[in-house]
Amino acid sequence: MINSSDILHGKVLIVDDQEANVFLLDQMLRDAGYDEITSTMVPGEVCELHLKNCYDLILLDLQMPGMDGFQVMESLKEIETGSYLPVLAITAQPGHKLHALQAGAKDFISKPFELSEVLLRVQNMLEVRLLHKELHNYNELLEQRVRERTADLQESYLETIFTMTLAAEYKDEDTGAHVKRISYYSRELAKLLGLDDEFIDKIFHASPMHDIGKIGIPDHVLLKPGGFIPDEWEIMKGHASMGAKILGNSKSPYLKMGAEIALNHHERWDGGGYPNGRRGEFIPLSARIMNICDIYDALRSKRPYKPAFDHLKAMNIITHGDGRTQPEHFDPTILAVFKQNNQLFRDIFESYME
Repeated sequence: MINSSDILHGKVLIVDDQEANVFLLDQMLRDAGYDEITSTMVPGEVCELHLKNCYDLILLDLQMPGMDGFQVMESLKEIETGSYLPVLAITAQPGHKLHALQAGAKDFISKPFELSEVLLRVQNMLEVRLLHKELHNYNELLEQRVRERTADLQESYLETIFTMTLAAEYKDEDTGAHVKRISYYSRELAKLLGLDDEFIDKIFHASPMHDIGKIGIPDHVLLKPGGFIPDEWEIMKGHASMGAKILGNSKSPYLKMGAEIALNHHERWDGGGYPNGRRGEFIPLSARIMNICDIYDALRSKRPYKPAFDHLKAMNIITHGDGRTQPEHFDPTILAVFKQNNQLFRDIFESYME
């Protein structure tokens, strides 16, 4: 709450080109108990002084040579970030009063000065100004608490996503290291492609959900050490659609992209992928990025059907093909960026090994 002591300690600036007026206003206010009073007879100094001292009230004469009070108010508007102009206009011209209010002044006092009018208007203006600052500070505090709470919820939410993703990964042969690598591969590739921060953030958190549909694949198929017979392969391919169903119909931007990636990360640029045989740019960009990251990590990792390959062999397969994986499977632009920066992906793999 604002009390009389707060008002008397309000910071006041008097601006008038007449020394007698400055002296009279200063004396009136000090005799009334105000103790934070500054003055200037140079209107060009007002903005600099306000930036330095952040006055609670500026008593501003409207008629001054060189730079009048209206010009001063226009300059103050550029630096008063709170959109509240703490100006009490001083004028001897009745026609200037309405103009002053339209220009942004909150009130006015007339010349010649009347002590009771000056003190009443100054008190009212300072009380309103201090209440405005108090409200602004309270709103900032509320906003900070909302930001902190939102950050806590976001962290908890992402932890839940990560835990849910790990449930699918641990059912397979891999552990959390694969999930981390996929996040970092996808994020770095999105950055290299010049995508915006929002996309980069989403793909970092969404890409590890690509295989969440494996949680619904029977172990005898998922963990089979040899090749699949046709029926088993059809079951295995079902993890893409299953993952999209698990993550679908969510308002979360992370889960939306996660569903998009889960459904499409086995599609191929040349149309030879699954589950829908999409080709080219009909495959979502997030899935095209994720696809090459997933293939690289699979080549580098030990699987029931293959040993782990080193970086050079993995790159040779991606860029030249081995029958199962061919360069035409990938978006040419993404493949070119991947090839040009392939050492970055090697470093990520080596940083997050089992």
